[in-house]
Amino acid sequence: MSLGLYLHRVSPVHAVPAGAKMLALLAAGTGLLLFPSLPVLSGALVATLGLYALARLRPREVAPVFRLSAFVLVPLFALHALVSGWESALGAVLRLAVLVLLATLVSLTTRASDMLDALERALRPLARFGLNPARLGLLLSLTLRFIPLLATWLREIQEAQRVRGLDRNPVAVLVPLLVKTLRTADTLADAIDARCFDPEEPS
Repeated sequence: MSLGLYLHRVSPVHAVPAGAKMLALLAAGTGLLLFPSLPVLSGALVATLGLYALARLRPREVAPVFRLSAFVLVPLFALHALVSGWESALGAVLRLAVLVLLATLVSLTTRASDMLDALERALRPLARFGLNPARLGLLLSLTLRFIPLLATWLREIQEAQRVRGLDRNPVAVLVPLLVKTLRTADTLADAIDARCFDPEEPS
């Protein structure tokens, strides 16, 4: 099974090195936690959408990601609003939406091999503590690429259930998505083992 979700374009976003993109993602996540005001979060969302345009990604290519985000964030907002009020709920949902969209942007504009190499180099100092940089890098890389993959699965399942008239039934959509996710997790575990990563060896 392929996790190659990279979309080739000639754009300033694609030209940024993988390591710099992931550092920027980390910095953005930290900044959103330190400055959680609604104006800052709203500005971050607008800037993120601007980066999608700068990366020359077509609306139909990223529509599954926005659909998946809405599928998760709308119920989350409603639940959070009932517990903590609409302002707190809006802040939490905006923060999560920006992080999901940024992580997806990194995945769609960065080759998997470049991402893996950058993560392995960044994690190499952890080898002195007995950790395996190659294994950790692979796991983090797969985590980043899992978000757009989930969005693609959601679109496929909804299209299949629409033929049966079940696309508006949450259970009919969520159960196949959960099953596919669990099966993929098993496949990824086998793939990691097949690459002969020894957790006892730091390098």
